[in-house]
Amino acid sequence: MHSISSPLRLTAALGAAALALTLTACGSGDDSGGGEDTPLIGVILPDSASSDRWETADRKYLEEAFEAAGVDYDIQNAQGSREDFQTIADQMLTNGVDVLVTVNLDSGTGKTVIEKAKSQGVATIDYDRLTEDGGADYYVSFDNEQVGVLQGQGLVSCLEGATATPLIAELNGSPTDNNATLFKNGYDSVLDPLYADGTFEKGPDEWVPDWDNAQGGTLFEQMLTDTGAEIDGVLAANDGLAHAVITVLQRNNLNGTVPVTGQDATIQGLQNILSGDQCMTVYKAIKQEADAAAELAVALANGETPETDASVVDPISSAEVPSVLLEPVAITIDNIQVVVDDGFADPAELCAADYAALCDEHGIG
Repeated sequence: MHSISSPLRLTAALGAAALALTLTACGSGDDSGGGEDTPLIGVILPDSASSDRWETADRKYLEEAFEAAGVDYDIQNAQGSREDFQTIADQMLTNGVDVLVTVNLDSGTGKTVIEKAKSQGVATIDYDRLTEDGGADYYVSFDNEQVGVLQGQGLVSCLEGATATPLIAELNGSPTDNNATLFKNGYDSVLDPLYADGTFEKGPDEWVPDWDNAQGGTLFEQMLTDTGAEIDGVLAANDGLAHAVITVLQRNNLNGTVPVTGQDATIQGLQNILSGDQCMTVYKAIKQEADAAAELAVALANGETPETDASVVDPISSAEVPSVLLEPVAITIDNIQVVVDDGFADPAELCAADYAALCDEHGIG
Protein backbone atom coordinates (compact mmCIF):
# COMPACT_ATOMS: atom_id res chain seq x y z
CA MET A 1 0.00 0.00 0.00
CA HIS A 2 1.09 3.57 -0.60
CA SER A 3 0.84 6.60 1.61
CA ILE A 4 1.07 10.34 1.27
CA SER A 5 4.62 11.53 1.68
CA SER A 6 5.30 14.05 4.43
CA PRO A 7 2.07 16.06 4.52
CA LEU A 8 2.63 19.62 5.66
CA ARG A 9 0.61 20.27 8.79
CA LEU A 10 -1.27 23.52 9.06
CA THR A 11 -0.13 25.67 11.94
CA ALA A 12 -3.49 27.35 12.22
CA ALA A 13 -5.71 26.62 15.20
CA LEU A 14 -8.26 23.82 14.96
CA GLY A 15 -11.03 26.20 14.03
CA ALA A 16 -9.23 27.64 10.99
CA ALA A 17 -9.55 26.34 7.47
CA ALA A 18 -6.50 28.45 6.58
CA LEU A 19 -7.47 29.24 3.02
CA ALA A 20 -5.93 32.33 1.47
CA LEU A 21 -8.91 33.19 -0.70
CA THR A 22 -11.87 35.50 -0.77
CA LEU A 23 -15.38 34.14 -1.15
CA THR A 24 -17.87 36.04 -3.30
CA ALA A 25 -21.53 35.25 -2.65
CA CYS A 26 -23.53 34.61 -5.81
CA GLY A 27 -27.14 35.15 -4.89
CA SER A 28 -29.46 32.76 -3.10
CA GLY A 29 -28.88 29.08 -3.75
CA ASP A 30 -30.91 25.91 -3.48
CA ASP A 31 -30.54 22.27 -4.48
CA SER A 32 -32.94 22.33 -7.40
CA GLY A 33 -30.37 22.95 -10.09
CA GLY A 34 -28.14 25.76 -11.32
CA GLY A 35 -29.49 29.15 -12.17
CA GLU A 36 -28.24 31.01 -15.23
CA ASP A 37 -25.53 32.93 -13.36
CA THR A 38 -25.36 30.90 -10.17
CA PRO A 39 -22.59 28.31 -9.81
CA LEU A 40 -23.65 24.69 -9.46
CA ILE A 41 -21.51 22.44 -7.28
CA GLY A 42 -21.79 18.65 -7.25
CA VAL A 43 -20.82 16.46 -4.31
CA ILE A 44 -20.64 12.66 -4.30
CA LEU A 45 -20.53 11.00 -0.87
CA PRO A 46 -19.38 7.37 -0.65
CA ASP A 47 -21.95 5.48 1.44
CA SER A 48 -23.90 5.56 4.68
CA ALA A 49 -22.94 2.10 5.98
CA SER A 50 -19.23 2.45 6.79
CA SER A 51 -19.81 5.51 8.99
CA ASP A 52 -22.81 7.59 10.05
CA ARG A 53 -20.85 10.78 9.40
CA TRP A 54 -21.49 11.06 5.66
CA GLU A 55 -25.24 11.57 6.01
CA THR A 56 -25.54 12.91 9.55
CA ALA A 57 -22.66 15.40 9.42
CA ASP A 58 -21.00 15.97 6.03
CA ARG A 59 -24.22 16.38 4.06
CA LYS A 60 -25.70 18.74 6.64
CA TYR A 61 -22.62 20.93 6.94
CA LEU A 62 -22.00 21.08 3.19
CA GLU A 63 -25.63 22.07 2.58
CA GLU A 64 -25.37 24.80 5.21
CA ALA A 65 -22.13 26.13 3.71
CA PHE A 66 -23.48 26.18 0.16
CA GLU A 67 -26.71 27.85 1.30
CA ALA A 68 -24.71 30.51 3.13
CA ALA A 69 -22.59 31.11 0.02
CA GLY A 70 -25.66 31.47 -2.19
CA VAL A 71 -24.76 28.76 -4.70
CA ASP A 72 -26.75 25.88 -6.15
CA TYR A 73 -25.67 22.36 -5.22
CA ASP A 74 -26.41 18.70 -5.78
CA ILE A 75 -25.28 16.28 -3.06
CA GLN A 76 -25.76 12.57 -3.73
CA ASN A 77 -24.57 9.37 -2.06
CA ALA A 78 -23.24 6.40 -4.06
CA GLN A 79 -24.17 4.03 -1.21
CA GLY A 80 -21.07 1.93 -1.72
CA SER A 81 -21.70 1.26 -5.41
CA ARG A 82 -18.83 2.04 -7.77
CA GLU A 83 -21.24 1.87 -10.69
CA ASP A 84 -23.60 4.36 -9.07
CA PHE A 85 -20.64 6.59 -8.20
CA GLN A 86 -19.77 6.90 -11.88
CA THR A 87 -23.41 7.24 -12.97
CA ILE A 88 -23.98 10.06 -10.49
CA ALA A 89 -20.83 11.80 -11.73
CA ASP A 90 -21.99 11.51 -15.35
CA GLN A 91 -25.38 12.98 -14.43
CA MET A 92 -23.79 15.88 -12.58
CA LEU A 93 -21.46 16.65 -15.47
CA THR A 94 -24.38 16.50 -17.91
CA ASN A 95 -26.28 18.90 -15.66
CA GLY A 96 -23.42 21.38 -15.91
CA VAL A 97 -21.74 21.40 -12.51
CA ASP A 98 -18.94 23.93 -12.27
CA VAL A 99 -17.06 22.01 -9.59
CA LEU A 100 -17.15 18.32 -8.62
CA VAL A 101 -16.35 17.34 -5.02
CA THR A 102 -15.89 13.60 -4.47
CA VAL A 103 -15.18 11.12 -1.69
CA ASN A 104 -13.88 8.17 -3.66
CA LEU A 105 -14.83 4.56 -3.00
CA ASP A 106 -11.46 3.54 -4.42
CA SER A 107 -8.78 5.42 -6.32
CA GLY A 108 -9.46 3.66 -9.64
CA THR A 109 -13.10 4.70 -9.80
CA GLY A 110 -12.27 8.11 -8.39
CA LYS A 111 -9.59 8.71 -11.01
CA THR A 112 -11.98 7.83 -13.85
CA VAL A 113 -14.49 10.38 -12.60
CA ILE A 114 -11.89 13.10 -12.02
CA GLU A 115 -10.37 12.64 -15.47
CA LYS A 116 -13.80 12.89 -17.10
CA ALA A 117 -14.55 16.06 -15.15
CA LYS A 118 -11.22 17.62 -16.05
CA SER A 119 -11.73 16.77 -19.72
CA GLN A 120 -14.88 18.90 -19.57
CA GLY A 121 -13.16 21.79 -17.82
CA VAL A 122 -14.76 21.05 -14.45
CA ALA A 123 -12.63 21.73 -11.37
CA THR A 124 -12.27 18.84 -8.91
CA ILE A 125 -11.77 18.52 -5.16
CA ASP A 126 -10.86 15.34 -3.30
CA TYR A 127 -12.88 15.51 -0.08
CA ASP A 128 -11.59 13.58 2.94
CA ARG A 129 -9.85 10.89 0.83
CA LEU A 130 -7.06 11.51 -1.64
CA THR A 131 -7.61 9.82 -5.00
CA GLU A 132 -4.20 8.31 -5.75
CA ASP A 133 -2.95 9.32 -9.21
CA GLY A 134 -6.28 11.07 -9.67
CA GLY A 135 -5.07 14.56 -10.40
CA ALA A 136 -7.68 16.47 -8.38
CA ASP A 137 -7.14 20.22 -8.22
CA TYR A 138 -7.39 20.32 -4.42
CA TYR A 139 -7.56 18.01 -1.42
CA VAL A 140 -9.42 18.77 1.83
CA SER A 141 -9.03 16.44 4.79
CA PHE A 142 -7.48 15.96 8.19
CA ASP A 143 -3.91 15.08 9.06
CA ASN A 144 -4.75 11.41 8.75
CA GLU A 145 -1.43 10.01 9.92
CA GLN A 146 -1.93 12.08 13.07
CA VAL A 147 -5.36 10.47 13.47
CA GLY A 148 -3.57 7.11 13.59
CA VAL A 149 -0.94 8.43 15.99
CA LEU A 150 -3.70 9.54 18.37
CA GLN A 151 -5.29 6.08 18.12
CA GLY A 152 -1.99 4.36 18.87
CA GLN A 153 -1.23 6.68 21.78
CA GLY A 154 -4.77 6.21 23.05
CA LEU A 155 -4.44 2.43 23.09
CA VAL A 156 -1.10 2.67 24.91
CA SER A 157 -2.68 4.92 27.53
CA CYS A 158 -5.68 2.61 27.93
CA LEU A 159 -3.36 -0.35 28.51
CA GLU A 160 -1.34 1.30 31.28
CA GLY A 161 -1.21 -1.05 34.23
CA ALA A 162 -2.52 -3.94 32.11
CA THR A 163 -1.08 -7.42 31.91
CA ALA A 164 2.60 -7.78 31.12
CA THR A 165 3.21 -7.84 27.36
CA PRO A 166 -0.39 -7.39 26.21
CA LEU A 167 -1.34 -9.02 22.90
CA ILE A 168 -2.65 -6.44 20.42
CA ALA A 169 -5.02 -7.05 17.50
CA GLU A 170 -5.22 -4.52 14.66
CA LEU A 171 -8.41 -4.18 12.61
CA ASN A 172 -7.58 -1.80 9.79
CA GLY A 173 -9.90 0.00 7.39
CA SER A 174 -10.38 -0.71 3.70
CA PRO A 175 -7.23 -1.60 1.74
CA THR A 176 -8.53 0.52 -1.17
CA ASP A 177 -8.88 3.69 0.98
CA ASN A 178 -5.66 5.70 1.14
CA ASN A 179 -6.85 7.20 4.43
CA ALA A 180 -6.91 3.73 5.99
CA THR A 181 -3.25 3.35 5.00
CA LEU A 182 -2.42 6.70 6.55
CA PHE A 183 -4.24 5.81 9.77
CA LYS A 184 -2.27 2.57 9.95
CA ASN A 185 1.00 4.35 9.26
CA GLY A 186 0.18 6.59 12.20
CA TYR A 187 -0.73 3.95 14.76
CA ASP A 188 1.98 1.58 13.65
CA SER A 189 4.51 4.36 14.21
CA VAL A 190 3.44 4.21 17.86
CA LEU A 191 2.93 0.45 18.20
CA ASP A 192 5.79 -1.02 16.14
CA PRO A 193 8.54 0.20 18.52
CA LEU A 194 6.59 -1.32 21.41
CA TYR A 195 6.34 -4.62 19.56
CA ALA A 196 10.05 -4.46 18.82
CA ASP A 197 11.12 -3.87 22.43
CA GLY A 198 8.73 -6.45 23.87
CA THR A 199 6.43 -4.01 25.66
CA PHE A 200 3.53 -5.25 23.52
CA GLU A 201 3.08 -8.45 21.54
CA LYS A 202 1.84 -8.07 17.97
CA GLY A 203 -1.23 -10.20 17.32
CA PRO A 204 -3.58 -10.55 14.34
CA ASP A 205 -3.49 -7.68 11.84
CA GLU A 206 -6.27 -7.60 9.21
CA TRP A 207 -7.74 -5.17 6.68
CA VAL A 208 -11.53 -4.87 6.40
CA PRO A 209 -12.82 -4.65 2.80
CA ASP A 210 -14.88 -1.50 2.18
CA TRP A 211 -14.88 -0.70 5.90
CA ASP A 212 -17.67 -3.28 6.18
CA ASN A 213 -18.61 -3.54 9.85
CA ALA A 214 -20.16 -7.01 9.51
CA GLN A 215 -16.96 -8.34 7.90
CA GLY A 216 -14.98 -6.59 10.60
CA GLY A 217 -16.92 -8.41 13.28
CA THR A 218 -16.39 -11.75 11.53
CA LEU A 219 -12.67 -11.10 11.19
CA PHE A 220 -12.35 -10.16 14.85
CA GLU A 221 -14.31 -13.21 15.98
CA GLN A 222 -11.78 -15.35 14.10
CA MET A 223 -8.93 -13.40 15.69
CA LEU A 224 -10.36 -14.10 19.11
CA THR A 225 -10.74 -17.80 18.30
CA ASP A 226 -7.24 -18.08 16.86
CA THR A 227 -5.67 -16.51 19.95
CA GLY A 228 -7.69 -18.49 22.46
CA ALA A 229 -9.47 -15.29 23.52
CA GLU A 230 -6.16 -13.92 24.77
CA ILE A 231 -6.35 -10.55 22.98
CA ASP A 232 -5.64 -7.72 25.44
CA GLY A 233 -6.20 -4.64 23.27
CA VAL A 234 -7.73 -3.81 19.88
CA LEU A 235 -6.70 -1.06 17.52
CA ALA A 236 -9.97 -0.68 15.59
CA ALA A 237 -9.69 1.89 12.81
CA ASN A 238 -13.07 3.59 13.31
CA ASP A 239 -16.09 3.60 15.59
CA GLY A 240 -18.10 1.29 13.34
CA LEU A 241 -15.42 -1.39 13.44
CA ALA A 242 -14.95 -0.74 17.16
CA HIS A 243 -18.64 -1.46 17.75
CA ALA A 244 -18.36 -4.67 15.73
CA VAL A 245 -15.44 -5.69 17.95
CA ILE A 246 -17.34 -4.73 21.11
CA THR A 247 -20.33 -6.83 20.03
CA VAL A 248 -18.05 -9.88 19.75
CA LEU A 249 -16.42 -9.06 23.10
CA GLN A 250 -19.86 -8.79 24.72
CA ARG A 251 -20.77 -12.27 23.52
CA ASN A 252 -17.60 -13.51 25.21
CA ASN A 253 -18.05 -11.47 28.40
CA LEU A 254 -14.88 -9.51 27.61
CA ASN A 255 -16.32 -6.07 26.90
CA GLY A 256 -14.98 -3.36 29.17
CA THR A 257 -11.89 -5.42 29.99
CA VAL A 258 -10.28 -5.28 26.52
CA PRO A 259 -9.53 -1.67 25.45
CA VAL A 260 -10.79 -0.80 21.97
CA THR A 261 -9.98 2.34 19.98
CA GLY A 262 -12.14 4.07 17.39
CA GLN A 263 -12.47 7.17 15.25
CA ASP A 264 -15.15 9.63 14.03
CA ALA A 265 -16.70 10.47 17.42
CA THR A 266 -20.03 8.98 16.37
CA ILE A 267 -22.89 8.91 18.87
CA GLN A 268 -22.49 5.14 19.09
CA GLY A 269 -18.75 5.47 19.66
CA LEU A 270 -19.22 8.11 22.35
CA GLN A 271 -21.87 5.99 24.05
CA ASN A 272 -19.49 3.02 23.99
CA ILE A 273 -16.94 5.22 25.74
CA LEU A 274 -19.55 6.25 28.32
CA SER A 275 -20.37 2.60 29.01
CA GLY A 276 -16.67 1.70 29.34
CA ASP A 277 -16.64 -0.62 26.32
CA GLN A 278 -14.48 1.68 24.13
CA CYS A 279 -11.46 3.50 25.47
CA MET A 280 -11.17 6.39 22.97
CA THR A 281 -12.18 7.83 19.64
CA VAL A 282 -10.86 10.61 17.42
CA TYR A 283 -12.92 13.71 16.77
CA LYS A 284 -12.53 15.28 13.36
CA ALA A 285 -14.35 18.60 13.19
CA ILE A 286 -16.34 17.80 10.06
CA LYS A 287 -18.00 21.22 9.96
CA GLN A 288 -14.56 22.76 9.46
CA GLU A 289 -13.77 20.23 6.74
CA ALA A 290 -17.09 20.88 4.97
CA ASP A 291 -16.69 24.64 5.29
CA ALA A 292 -13.18 24.48 3.83
CA ALA A 293 -14.32 22.34 0.90
CA ALA A 294 -17.30 24.60 0.23
CA GLU A 295 -15.11 27.71 0.33
CA LEU A 296 -12.71 26.16 -2.16
CA ALA A 297 -15.53 24.97 -4.41
CA VAL A 298 -17.22 28.37 -4.51
CA ALA A 299 -13.94 30.12 -5.27
CA LEU A 300 -13.21 27.68 -8.10
CA ALA A 301 -16.73 28.08 -9.47
CA ASN A 302 -16.14 31.84 -9.55
CA GLY A 303 -13.03 31.34 -11.65
CA GLU A 304 -10.59 32.01 -8.82
CA THR A 305 -7.37 30.10 -8.10
CA PRO A 306 -7.32 29.66 -4.31
CA GLU A 307 -4.07 29.36 -2.42
CA THR A 308 -3.75 26.93 0.49
CA ASP A 309 -1.26 26.74 3.31
CA ALA A 310 -0.45 23.06 2.84
CA SER A 311 0.07 20.41 0.19
CA VAL A 312 0.47 16.65 -0.04
CA VAL A 313 2.46 14.56 -2.48
CA ASP A 314 0.45 12.00 -4.41
CA PRO A 315 2.12 8.64 -3.65
CA ILE A 316 1.65 7.36 -7.20
CA SER A 317 2.14 10.36 -9.48
CA SER A 318 4.37 12.36 -7.11
CA ALA A 319 2.29 15.41 -8.00
CA GLU A 320 1.94 18.05 -5.30
CA VAL A 321 -1.72 18.62 -4.49
CA PRO A 322 -2.73 21.93 -2.83
CA SER A 323 -4.42 20.94 0.41
CA VAL A 324 -6.29 21.98 3.51
CA LEU A 325 -5.35 19.68 6.41
CA LEU A 326 -7.19 20.06 9.70
CA GLU A 327 -6.14 18.80 13.12
CA PRO A 328 -7.85 15.81 14.80
CA VAL A 329 -8.50 15.59 18.56
CA ALA A 330 -8.34 12.49 20.76
CA ILE A 331 -11.52 11.95 22.80
CA THR A 332 -11.74 9.90 26.00
CA ILE A 333 -14.21 9.75 28.87
CA ASP A 334 -12.53 12.88 30.25
CA ASN A 335 -13.26 15.24 27.34
CA ILE A 336 -16.42 14.06 25.55
CA GLN A 337 -17.87 17.48 26.36
CA VAL A 338 -15.56 18.92 23.67
CA VAL A 339 -17.62 17.17 20.98
CA VAL A 340 -20.87 18.36 22.55
CA ASP A 341 -19.67 21.96 22.93
CA ASP A 342 -18.63 21.99 19.27
CA GLY A 343 -22.19 21.14 18.26
CA PHE A 344 -21.15 17.85 16.68
CA ALA A 345 -22.88 15.57 19.20
CA ASP A 346 -26.43 16.37 20.28
CA PRO A 347 -26.57 15.81 24.06
CA ALA A 348 -30.24 14.82 23.81
CA GLU A 349 -29.27 11.95 21.52
CA LEU A 350 -26.00 11.11 23.24
CA CYS A 351 -27.52 11.05 26.71
CA ALA A 352 -30.80 9.32 25.84
CA ALA A 353 -32.27 6.44 27.86
CA ASP A 354 -29.66 4.33 29.63
CA TYR A 355 -26.93 6.88 28.94
CA ALA A 356 -28.58 9.73 30.87
CA ALA A 357 -27.14 8.60 34.20
CA LEU A 358 -23.71 8.09 32.67
CA CYS A 359 -23.76 11.60 31.18
CA ASP A 360 -24.77 13.00 34.58
CA GLU A 361 -21.96 11.04 36.23
CA HIS A 362 -19.39 12.53 33.90
CA GLY A 363 -20.85 16.03 33.71
CA ILE A 364 -21.84 15.81 30.06
CA GLY A 365 -24.74 17.79 28.71
